[in-house]
Amino acid sequence: MKLASLKNSTRDGALIVVSRNLKRAVSAGEIAPTLQAAIDNWQDAEPRLQALSEALNAGNVVNSFDFDARNVDSPLPRAYQWLDASAYLSHVELVRKARGAEMPKSFLEDPLMYQGSSDYFTGPQDPVIVGSEDWGVDLEAEVAIITDDVPMLTTPVDARTHIKLLMLVNDISLRHIIPAELNKGFGFLNGKGVTAFSPVAVTPDELGAQWDGAKVDLPLTVHINGEKLGDPLAGVDMYFDFPRLVSHATATRALGAGTVIGSGTISNHDRGRGFCCISEKRALETVAHGEPRTSFFRFGDRVRVEMFDNQGASVFGAIDQPVQKYAR
Repeated sequence: MKLASLKNSTRDGALIVVSRNLKRAVSAGEIAPTLQAAIDNWQDAEPRLQALSEALNAGNVVNSFDFDARNVDSPLPRAYQWLDASAYLSHVELVRKARGAEMPKSFLEDPLMYQGSSDYFTGPQDPVIVGSEDWGVDLEAEVAIITDDVPMLTTPVDARTHIKLLMLVNDISLRHIIPAELNKGFGFLNGKGVTAFSPVAVTPDELGAQWDGAKVDLPLTVHINGEKLGDPLAGVDMYFDFPRLVSHATATRALGAGTVIGSGTISNHDRGRGFCCISEKRALETVAHGEPRTSFFRFGDRVRVEMFDNQGASVFGAIDQPVQKYAR
């Protein structure tokens, strides 16, 4: 099934079920008022939501309405916890190579992960608001999961049962702010913009054979101003899969229901399918020419992130955002 959060007067939106073809939707308010409420009580809510989804897809719901991604927030408009990894080491290796640094061997043994801001997320078709083009505004197109309650010291095998929903991510990174911030040795804060997620979150069964319990075996497509930046394969070169990331996050603590974990930028060692962030393209240009030739986002640019199944249908809907200057 596919779930979304319809914008309303609250901060958490109203839970709706969306048809498989992303054309129709129906309120799920009688089951759970919000997606967070559903995740909090997933064992009871999931079968009821699934039954509503089946009725909607069969055309047996009388109070359905047209689905419009402009009217929804991210599936979780805010979350108790947002953890973002860097599971595609080809991305890490290339970016470090461009600045003359090698990737430490420890990166092959322990996932990179940070805890990001989750007090609010941007809607999938709301603008990316930034203060200055000088910040080096970039995207990071990713896949993310939502978990239920996960105990501390969960193994990768057991972690598979805790992955309840999947989404797409546009994680805005401010490349000219990040280096000085990381040099402080205390992690990201100002170097990350507001994150956006896809219009819908989907249960793993919606992906069929393209979900093996650990990775999504589909390309992730990114366009900037209508021109394709790339469509790398999400199921290739993911060095740490989602169960491994969940296990890593529980090494010293439990995870609360509604925890969101991102894969990090989708990246393949074979660069023939392009990129899911501008910085990788710039890094290759730097290696080849001594300097980058592609600019980061300018005001007025537009970014689109979408994943299609093997029949060409959009799975999660599109993250489609203009980049705009902040105005008080």
